[in-house]
Amino acid sequence: MPDSGVQQTGVKSDRRLQMLEAAIKQHQYSKDALLEILHTAQELYGYLDKDLLQHISRQLRLPPSHVYGVATFYNLFKLKKPGTHVVTVCMGTACYVKGAENILSAIEREFNLKRGGTTSDGRLSLFVTRCIGACAMAPNAIVDGETVGKAVPSEVLRRIKAVMEAETVEAR
Repeated sequence: MPDSGVQQTGVKSDRRLQMLEAAIKQHQYSKDALLEILHTAQELYGYLDKDLLQHISRQLRLPPSHVYGVATFYNLFKLKKPGTHVVTVCMGTACYVKGAENILSAIEREFNLKRGGTTSDGRLSLFVTRCIGACAMAPNAIVDGETVGKAVPSEVLRRIKAVMEAETVEAR
């Protein structure tokens, strides 16, 4: 049974860690379960930071470079804490051809944000993905989990502002 030296890695011991440990145990510490365990860790923590990747590496007895390589190969894994609101723009062939770049550029200009980044206030992150599998509705953007099909820059910006404004109103 692998080392549970959680404190060494900086991963805080809480309910999420207990759930991750249960998932690792359920997969019998199998190296072949790395992808499933990374998915579980991201669902629990929201992103995969260095300490969490090192912990998984130790538990599965895999080199840290291998775990990091898998986590960075798949663009669905996030290595930095995302903003409160997340926008993902599909850049698959159909979306690209139908204007996804215009949507990305509009978001970058409007929110002073670069793809893959988060605004300085931590409220909005912008990500790019290769394909969401909704090519018939191209171009596509996802705003806080809601897909905007046949998207145009003005509609995507409107939706982003609406979710951000709703958050501000709730906070009052």
